[in-house]
Amino acid sequence: MIDAHIHLDQYTDIDEQINRWQEAGITGVVAVSTDLRSSCRTLELKQRFPSFVYAAIGFHPEQPLPSEADWNEWTELVKQERPLLAAIGEVGLPYYSAEACAKLPAYQERLTEIAAIAADASLPLALHAVYDRAETALAILQQTGVRQAHFHWLKAEPAVVKQIVQCGYYISVTPEVCYRERDKQLLSLVPIEQLLLETDGPWPFAGPFAGKLTTPLWLLDSARAVAAHYGRDIEQVKTMITANTKRLYG
Repeated sequence: MIDAHIHLDQYTDIDEQINRWQEAGITGVVAVSTDLRSSCRTLELKQRFPSFVYAAIGFHPEQPLPSEADWNEWTELVKQERPLLAAIGEVGLPYYSAEACAKLPAYQERLTEIAAIAADASLPLALHAVYDRAETALAILQQTGVRQAHFHWLKAEPAVVKQIVQCGYYISVTPEVCYRERDKQLLSLVPIEQLLLETDGPWPFAGPFAGKLTTPLWLLDSARAVAAHYGRDIEQVKTMITANTKRLYG
């Protein structure tokens, strides 16, 4: 299986971690970035583990907007390293940071610029756009002609989820699908052909995963929960969702 959204650059002992994940059947991870430095680190990891890492570079929207110098260097990085890239991300609109939300129009303008860059480079977007921000982000994608996008760890009204699905974009669930009703309800709105599984590691989880280091190995737990929901065989679910991930990021 492939973890569709993980902050690989935030892990320690990465060689050891990847060896353990691969031995357990994890065949790849979509490594997202949070700023310029993180983007460079992700590209380094892509070069070290070329067949395992799907590299995505971007600016996380819950952080301060990048400086002009960082922005200019990042846009050049997209052009120069395009062959190494699987996506632009993690990008989107702030919701949790009060400081960032106070400048929401500026973040919307920046996302519009990023979406245009992604569309021009024929790269998918890995999106952080939750609750009411999802509808705004969706409008920006449509405005800029983005054909491929992944709304990661989506939390949105059913009507917005249905719009995202109708546009052909992908939606992922995290290990919360194993113990949280909200995430199980989301599955009923998403065709399995547009579903991805992620961990957003090293972000921590509750339930059966409380107090443990987040790992792509938990994708297997998520796959069991998904299989039970759709009434399908777990091996079939693993095959389908891996194919979805490769279709978007491969």
